[in-house]
Amino acid sequence: MDVNQVLESTLSPDDSTRQNAEQQLNQAAEVNFSEYLVTLGQELANEQAQPQIRIVAGLALKNLFSSRDFTRLREIQQKWTQQVDPTVKKNVKSLALQTLRSNDKKAGQASGQFIASIAAIELPRNEWPELMPTLVENVGTGGDHTKQASLVTIGYICESEDVQLRAALGQHSNSILTAVVQGARKEEPNIEVRNSAVSALSDCLEFVRTNFENEGERNYIMQVVCEATQSGDTRVEAGAFGCLNRIMGLYYEKMKFYMEKALYGLTIIGMKNEDEDVAKLAVEFWSTVCEEELNIDDDNESATLTGSEPRPHYNFSRVAAGEVVPTLIELLTKQEEDASDDEYNVSRAAYQCLQLFSQCTRGEIAPGVLRFVEQLLPDPDWHKRDAAVSAFGAIMDGPDDKMLETMVKQGLSLILQKMQDENVHVKDSAAYALGRICEVIPEAIDPNTQLQTLLEALFAGIQSSPRMAGSCCWALMNIADAFGGEGETNTLSPHFQGTVQAALNVTEKSDNSQLRTAAYEMLNSFVGQAAQDSLPIVAKLLDVIVQRLEATVPMQQQVVSVDDKMMLEEMQNSVTSCLLAIIQRLGTEIKPQADHIMTILLRMLSSVSKGSSVPEIVFAAVGALSSSCEDDFVKYMEPFAPFLYNALGNHEEPSLCSIAIGLVSDITRSLGDKAQPFCDSFMNYLLNNLRSTSLSNQFKPAILQCFGDIAQAIGVHFETYLSVVVQVLQQAANVTPGSDQVYDLVEYVISLREGIMDAWSGIILALKDTNAQLLAPYVDTIFQLLSIVYQDGSRSEGLMRSAMGVIGDLADAFPQGEYSNYFRSEWITLLIKEVRQNNDFTTRTRETARWAKEQVRRQSSLDQFSSKMT
Repeated sequence: MDVNQVLESTLSPDDSTRQNAEQQLNQAAEVNFSEYLVTLGQELANEQAQPQIRIVAGLALKNLFSSRDFTRLREIQQKWTQQVDPTVKKNVKSLALQTLRSNDKKAGQASGQFIASIAAIELPRNEWPELMPTLVENVGTGGDHTKQASLVTIGYICESEDVQLRAALGQHSNSILTAVVQGARKEEPNIEVRNSAVSALSDCLEFVRTNFENEGERNYIMQVVCEATQSGDTRVEAGAFGCLNRIMGLYYEKMKFYMEKALYGLTIIGMKNEDEDVAKLAVEFWSTVCEEELNIDDDNESATLTGSEPRPHYNFSRVAAGEVVPTLIELLTKQEEDASDDEYNVSRAAYQCLQLFSQCTRGEIAPGVLRFVEQLLPDPDWHKRDAAVSAFGAIMDGPDDKMLETMVKQGLSLILQKMQDENVHVKDSAAYALGRICEVIPEAIDPNTQLQTLLEALFAGIQSSPRMAGSCCWALMNIADAFGGEGETNTLSPHFQGTVQAALNVTEKSDNSQLRTAAYEMLNSFVGQAAQDSLPIVAKLLDVIVQRLEATVPMQQQVVSVDDKMMLEEMQNSVTSCLLAIIQRLGTEIKPQADHIMTILLRMLSSVSKGSSVPEIVFAAVGALSSSCEDDFVKYMEPFAPFLYNALGNHEEPSLCSIAIGLVSDITRSLGDKAQPFCDSFMNYLLNNLRSTSLSNQFKPAILQCFGDIAQAIGVHFETYLSVVVQVLQQAANVTPGSDQVYDLVEYVISLREGIMDAWSGIILALKDTNAQLLAPYVDTIFQLLSIVYQDGSRSEGLMRSAMGVIGDLADAFPQGEYSNYFRSEWITLLIKEVRQNNDFTTRTRETARWAKEQVRRQSSLDQFSSKMT
């Protein structure tokens, strides 16, 4: 293999050439792992090689040890630790460290990424002892390129998400700090080095807690960071404010002295910096302060309940509000005329910070903000009018209801007036502020005198500019949530016909896809909140939506370009989502239209191209239709089943496969025992998906839950699959997060156990009334799983509710007390008590636990009665 040629080919714009080169690299790594490492390491360190070749070699090495697939990552790491000769490892690491001294800056940074990936393996094992000393020495005595590359490497190491590496970095805190602080000092003449040092300092702050506990070291770190905010280089200044953000989030309790001496003034100056990145990060410092104090409020509320020690609360936000809030309002006027909706600029940063100040001070800033609003609203400069409207919306969360209601009643008419402003930015902000009002304090709106005006203003806003569509539709959705409801009638009922017609007009006449999508989403919200007296209007809407959806089917034949395809998909997705909302709201009343609807959905599935997103929303609509039709849905299964089977076996489109798995659950629950003829195929596909290496582990919990739904649907007929499914459940129960305690893996294990519990729950319910003895061989297995859940502190409410259901159902399955000895275990009582007394759980979960307790009590009573009889 000509390594230079292959590496260069990985940069080819031609997909085939690039993929072929990547395959060659992967094959080389599989054939001779050690040789592959040495070869790439030599190219990385080769000063005569082309710069791009060195970079690609470094990235290939880094990517090899940085797989997102946890299993693959551990496999590669084990190869390194167990199969690579120590001499080879030493050589490869030496080549990487050597590259840090290269004059090629990008090669040095690529090497740094590779070094960080090896550090994740070796530092937790107390290996590679020369790494940190080498990096420190490079920063102290190396040339500028070496210093910078070494600092960047420290940053890469410290920003790693590897749990074991992060746990190991604490013991290297002195070395890390020595390097980064030395590079970040004002005495460092090279600004590139200083910038890299400040960035690395931000990355390492979490691991230097011991140093921060030392007042002398803490003072020096804070001095270096504060001086960096005044460096004169905007990159260094922005990085320094980023450091202060992290320091405040990590070490709030240590910040009182520094806030009084320096940080109040420095951050105000930083917020006024003309460089937007510096100003944004200075603003974000105060957002961090507010977020931390809100967290402290929550923690101290819990501490009061539990009698534990409260955290210190210094009220930094309240003390600084008088200076910070006017500055934030001034920054609100820095909007850019052509800024996109998703652009995060200093004005948006100021808005978010103002929201947090309002929350943190419990609305104490409201009177001052309202004075600014009154002053700026009539200003001829649109920036100031926009700032006034935005500020009003920003302080909706924080004041108590009484103050808020007074504010809104006084200001609502003024905000409504700004929906007629000559500037679209002001109108858009007014629409968003109205949405905030409807979200937070809808009771301040008089439905008799103001609701119709509000609806008209928002629909007029949608028509006036596509830019306003998002804000106006969001406000209308909040109106639906606030004033709607599924009772006999609701506040929206008198306005429902007009609102639906206005929404239909927007979706019909607009050529803007974003506006059309937003309008359909808003229409869906009104449908979902329709009262009983509005259902005839929903039924008429169904006719319109069905007609529109049917009209899209022949359009598939007219698609000639990518743009045509995207537009048709957007239209079909939007209309089908509206159909879904209508089906869900009408429920069983949809049955007279079900044949027509299902015919259209089947035609859509037959006509869409591969890779289309449309089948996903179609499957969701089919699921809703099956729930509404109940067991009558069986008549559609013969034509629909092939599409469902194809989706279940389509591992190239994981999202569609995932939806298909959920749809199997929906359909089996609807069909009940009529699902039995299709269950062989369902089970085969589901078991194949469990064995698949191309589907991620995240599919497994849903598949296990699906087993439970199938069991509950077909009852005793599930015996055919029982032994296979039990074997799967037993294997799944043995999966643990391991000692790494990686967050994603912990969450996966929790969801997996919830799926196992749901499967057992369905199986128990299926068999307990007809053939409970089929469960007898598995009682011990079930209690072993419950014991694992009891002993593991990592749980979710869903898992605990399922566990309570399994305990109760299993006790109910054996009413004669055949297995009462299991239920007498003390840990069972403690587990139930823990769930029953957890006030953070919903009423439904606690009630399930109370029911389980009653079933267990009966088992104990049966055991005592049996003892007396003998």
